[in-house]
Amino acid sequence: MINRHKVEGHYHIFAAMNNTVRVRFAPSPTGGLHLGGVRTALYNYLFAKNHGGKFILRIEDTDQTRFVAGAEDYIQECLKWCGIEPDESPKHGGDYGPYRQSERKAGYLQYAELLVKNGWAYYAFDTPEELDEMRNRFRTEENPSPQYNYILREKMRNSLTMNQEEVMKLLGEGTPYVIRIKVPENETITFTDMIRGEVSFDSSTLDDKVLLKGDGMPTYHLAVVVDDYLMKISHAFRGEEWLPSAPVHILIWRYLFGGDKMPEWAHLPLILKPDGNGKLSKRDGDRLGFPIFAMDWKDLKTGELTTGFKERGFLPEAFVNMLAVLGWNDGSEQELFAITELLEKFSMTKVHKGGAKFNFEKAKWFNHEYIKKTTAAKLQPLVKEALFHKGLVVQEGPELQKVIDLVKERCTLIPDFYEHASFFFRAPDVLDADSVKPKWNDAKNLFFSELIRNYELAQGWNSTTLEHNFKEILAANQLKPGELLLPFRIMLVGGKFGPGVFDIAEILGKEETVKRIKHALYIFGESI
Repeated sequence: MINRHKVEGHYHIFAAMNNTVRVRFAPSPTGGLHLGGVRTALYNYLFAKNHGGKFILRIEDTDQTRFVAGAEDYIQECLKWCGIEPDESPKHGGDYGPYRQSERKAGYLQYAELLVKNGWAYYAFDTPEELDEMRNRFRTEENPSPQYNYILREKMRNSLTMNQEEVMKLLGEGTPYVIRIKVPENETITFTDMIRGEVSFDSSTLDDKVLLKGDGMPTYHLAVVVDDYLMKISHAFRGEEWLPSAPVHILIWRYLFGGDKMPEWAHLPLILKPDGNGKLSKRDGDRLGFPIFAMDWKDLKTGELTTGFKERGFLPEAFVNMLAVLGWNDGSEQELFAITELLEKFSMTKVHKGGAKFNFEKAKWFNHEYIKKTTAAKLQPLVKEALFHKGLVVQEGPELQKVIDLVKERCTLIPDFYEHASFFFRAPDVLDADSVKPKWNDAKNLFFSELIRNYELAQGWNSTTLEHNFKEILAANQLKPGELLLPFRIMLVGGKFGPGVFDIAEILGKEETVKRIKHALYIFGESI
């Protein structure tokens, strides 16, 4: 229960944890899912599962002017990719639906009118032109942005300044109106934030927020309170940009439900630009060349495609781990957490108050670490797809897995596998001959001619045998390994890169290895 008592004219709200933990992620279907939104969803998910509770996805689509077709499905696909699917949602159903606010429209009007009836809200008939006039007429140096508040509402066209007969006449004629909350004057509104502790607001600094719009749809302020109440939400976690709205929501909770069953709140810190100067935005990602959306997002109006972390080559486990520690840690120096560890260790009290700088290089470090620790069997469908996008068709199986195990420690992002593994499936188009030709001579030419004969007659074909035979021929010809290993590597892969050269030869097989040596000898021999 919520305890409410009046102390020296001030209301103090205390929220107590409900027995059943129910949390919600409530995005608007207006575009790509920002990594900050995914982190909010993740923290909700981790908290719910840590307490044996439920994680709910609620689509907040009350602002139909900003609704984007396909965005809701996209949000659900992003959560699925991250492995943080909800227990209840428009897709999964549940006992507290509908899970789209647009489908709950009729109920909001009932609560808005109840507020008016009890004197906690009022009808406002002001036209857009009248609101503009108000802002211009009452603008001063001290108050450059006048608000529709406890002072100016007495000068506007609303049910507080009209008699009952006038109000009923306008309503009967279908005159457009909104419903605004009547914020009290000179009250201190206080609540306890799970991250920030006690937070207080002076009600005189607040404006009378619109609760119900002219189209009959609620604003966020009304809908979030009504929905959290009806869905029995026990804890509400959202970005700190919503902190200034908290006192309005507390008032609505008090007026409608007596404060009963108000969730515990936590306002999460922002994810900041790399330089720490302001909230990370899509524009920052475009400017600095890194993704900020979880997955690719295509704007259907403009056709603009914004690349996501998934398509850039991140593993979902790495992405989730990176987000989890972007504003939280368990008090240790540990950075890599499996999802099972996060579920066990996550605590909202250890979320930082200050914003966290986003560092794309650090994000890539997480992905590199996860690529190294992920099995080749799990990586192979992703690698196969990455190679296919570059025109290479490969089959899943033991050979591909062996290639992945050889090169994965060199790969930071999934597309890197093309650079580090393509030569296993396609001979290099160009050889770095300039690194070989200046020191090429007859002795080296003869060495590789002998190596070809040796490899063609070889009974076993594995890296150990191939290296042994290579070194035997070196010793017989009194040559140094350093003089021949680099040319051998360039013959097989085209340049100065790749894993162990004999491991490469083993996977290429006898026929392909010999073929590449012969081709390179023809090119290198031109310098003799």
